[in-house]
Amino acid sequence: MSGFSNLVLRKLKLKNPKLSLLESCTTLSHLKIIHAHLIRAHTIFDVFAASCLISISIDKNLLDYAAQVFYQIQNPNIFIYNSFIRGFSGSKDPDKSFHFYVQSKRNGLVPDNLTYPFLVKACTQKGSLDMGIQAHGQIIRHGFDNDVYVQNSLVTMYSTLGDIKSASYIFRRISCLDVVSWTSMVAGYIKSGDVTSARKLFDKMPEKNLVTWSVMINGYAKNSFFDKAIELYFLLQSEGVHANETVMVSVIASCAHLGALELGERAHDYILRNKMTVNLILGTALVDMYARCGSIDKAIWVFDQLPGRDAVSWTTLIAGFAMHGYAKKALEYFSRMEKAGLTPREITFTAVLSACSHGGLVERGLELFESMKRDYRIEPRLEHYGCMVDLLGRAGKLAEAEKFVNEMPMKPNAPIWGALLGACRIHKNSEIAERAGKTLIELKPEHSGYYVLLSNIYARTNKWENVENIRQMMKERGVVKPPGYTLFEMDGKVHKFTIGDKTHPEIQQIERMWEEILGKIRLAGYTGNNDDALFDIDEEEKESNIHRHSEKLAIAYAIMRTKGHDPIRIVKNLRVCEDCHTATKLISKVYGRELIVRDRNRFHHFQGGACSCMDYW
Repeated sequence: MSGFSNLVLRKLKLKNPKLSLLESCTTLSHLKIIHAHLIRAHTIFDVFAASCLISISIDKNLLDYAAQVFYQIQNPNIFIYNSFIRGFSGSKDPDKSFHFYVQSKRNGLVPDNLTYPFLVKACTQKGSLDMGIQAHGQIIRHGFDNDVYVQNSLVTMYSTLGDIKSASYIFRRISCLDVVSWTSMVAGYIKSGDVTSARKLFDKMPEKNLVTWSVMINGYAKNSFFDKAIELYFLLQSEGVHANETVMVSVIASCAHLGALELGERAHDYILRNKMTVNLILGTALVDMYARCGSIDKAIWVFDQLPGRDAVSWTTLIAGFAMHGYAKKALEYFSRMEKAGLTPREITFTAVLSACSHGGLVERGLELFESMKRDYRIEPRLEHYGCMVDLLGRAGKLAEAEKFVNEMPMKPNAPIWGALLGACRIHKNSEIAERAGKTLIELKPEHSGYYVLLSNIYARTNKWENVENIRQMMKERGVVKPPGYTLFEMDGKVHKFTIGDKTHPEIQQIERMWEEILGKIRLAGYTGNNDDALFDIDEEEKESNIHRHSEKLAIAYAIMRTKGHDPIRIVKNLRVCEDCHTATKLISKVYGRELIVRDRNRFHHFQGGACSCMDYW
């Protein structure tokens, strides 16, 4: 209830005790009973009583009912108009805020400092910078441009709608900055993608509240600075601030992206120790985190505890099974979701089709694709077609996959052609690969991965002239392969390794450990596969290069620093190359260790010399 509503109630309780019941109204029917009493007692004609009834109706989001009351009032005051401007400013129909503002002006009423913050909020809600500029003009015209609440609303509006320069200008003009002013500007920089400026401002703040911390941590997470989000979360704790559910969603999501299981478990423990409400949003984030960090059993455990599971939480777990290659589990939970009476969404079908693809379940995938259209009236989108191309390609049905692409009712995008090209690599089909590769390079001329993949296919079929042409094309277009890196978490710290890394403080011990590993796996049959090495260096350099791939360095460090029976979990930002895949299988056999590797496409569970992907990824 707004402060003004409380003030009016206190004044009117003496006149009419029934008005005090407005404070405890919980339903529309209760409100109508009191409204009827006010009409019978003729109190409804008191503008203050009507104002209070309208304000409380709006506070309870009963906007249509409040409007009915409004049209019974002969001379509504500015408080009533402000109530409607406020009520509609955050609604699905913010245009009505402008309607009531214009109407108040036509009735000769003078706006006050409570009018404009919500009028500006309506512009933000509508997403209209032009309307915001007009509102700003009205603010200047009526002399409220130096009011701190109005200025804060303008900072939020301009920054949210992408005009960070105007937001910064107004921020600098605020004479008495409060925590809302600072937080609005920090949020503005984050919205524009400038997290560096946001952090500088954040660090300068004389005081911060939990909203400020939440905005900055969420800003890091949304802009993919996941390690920074977690660092800031630890700083929050060190300063004695208690995180809430909103903060923890961002922290959990950051742990998920980093594959930092230990940090994720610590964050989960913090949630439980502080008796936070694990609602669907936070609970689903935990399911996603455990699945992405390679602990699918814990993901299931959290899922089973969730209150009133919705389609998103079911889909998250199904997608987790798909990532790990557990196709049968994904299909089982998809069936259970249907039996629970929940309607699968588009993204649910993307997850379950992906699971079929990873599991090689061609017929079941085709059935689900048809069921999506027939039973759920969902028109397939590009991602669904991409799953089907991947499904057919993995099964070696390359001609069918290419036909499927060519007969799509929409133009295929790069990921769809990429799925076909990837299948050609596995099945060594240079003819279809050439057609797919050329199309990809036309669609995404800046994407290095497609050039490298096509060149490697040419190399395997001894088409060296074509390899040279691809290499030359990359040089002419300035296309550079992004550096690969691998993450490994230990004792709450995430270690990052890059190819040929020399920056790690223990790099000499790591390299000696790798030489020891290399000697052991060679005895087990490892010979080294240079096919995926950079194609413009000679064989001797290739052999040296593949032995310093980031995942090999991470595995060497993990074996050096962890106990003999603990699973080793690492995260690779790119697709795992064939040589590293082969080497990791042998390491799992020779050392008797389970290695869980998450690459750009999926999870690989290495155990006893085999991988869960069945050598197709």
